[in-house]
Amino acid sequence: MVFKRLLGSLGVGGPTVDTVLDAGPVRPGGPLSGQVHLQGGKADFEIEAITLDLVARVEAEHGDEEREGVVVFDHFTVGGGFRLGEGEQRSLPFTIHLPWETPVTELYGQPLGIVLGVRTGLEVAGAKDKGDLDQLTVGPLPVQEAILEALGQLGFGFKSADLELGHIGGTEQRLPFYQEIELTPAPQYAHALGELEVTFLANPGGLDVVLEADKRGGLFSGGHDALARFTVGHDGVEHRDWNAEVDAWVRQLVEHHGSHGSHGSYGSHGSHGHEGTYDHGHHGHGHGERRSGPSTGAIVGGVAAGVAVGVVGGMVAAEVVDEIGDAFEDEEED
Repeated sequence: MVFKRLLGSLGVGGPTVDTVLDAGPVRPGGPLSGQVHLQGGKADFEIEAITLDLVARVEAEHGDEEREGVVVFDHFTVGGGFRLGEGEQRSLPFTIHLPWETPVTELYGQPLGIVLGVRTGLEVAGAKDKGDLDQLTVGPLPVQEAILEALGQLGFGFKSADLELGHIGGTEQRLPFYQEIELTPAPQYAHALGELEVTFLANPGGLDVVLEADKRGGLFSGGHDALARFTVGHDGVEHRDWNAEVDAWVRQLVEHHGSHGSHGSYGSHGSHGHEGTYDHGHHGHGHGERRSGPSTGAIVGGVAAGVAVGVVGGMVAAEVVDEIGDAFEDEEED
């Protein structure tokens, strides 16, 4: 959709591939459909496999440094086992299902600064080539949207979103990274919170909501992070008082008192138990702290009665995909 590339492994005259995704955002756990368009080269070629990789731009900490790279988080084979004649044009429709933990890239049509892509590959006579890269747009599940909407109604403001390499301890997280949505505190919590981070871990049965509060220090105590996990189902979203539920979550997180311990290994929130269980960690600037920020530099600003209002800095779709491509090429060179 954004660009085409010759099958470089075969040189000039090889087939080209162009993948076009169906219009509109998809949802975590839902179907993604489209078509792979093939253009034959200057000879016949045996197409052994057509593959699709889901890729994400992810942040990782190495000591005191923070780096970005591309992670493949799912792989599909959608065709192959046929001869593509000289100059032949062929289109192959496909439908795949996204992982339930696929990050959300937009909310109310506004980008959150998360960069995802679908990379098409061809395997021809033992040679492989990554032939096409397309931007993937993912909207929230109804329960995710309801929770974020409630946070907006309560007065929290959108700050940024990013993908962090690592695993949240005590959860059944499946992907090698997790999404953090950072919010500025609502006025009624500004005295207690520096910011609130929200992570969704969806599965077929429901959703784990991990909240991390950057709690301000008091007169005789230092600041620290407080964490909690809550579990909700996908059904009956429209029948729940989300403002009251989410406000209770935040209030419990703010009011909870307990011992403080250090974070677990880098990239981990630490241990989480069942709903209403809390964990604490020192808020410092050493190894293990997760500094967040949008991977692309695109920031959606302002929240009032919902989340996203406008884009302060953004990229057009082609530039976002080009950034994924550049990151992948850098990764190849390393």
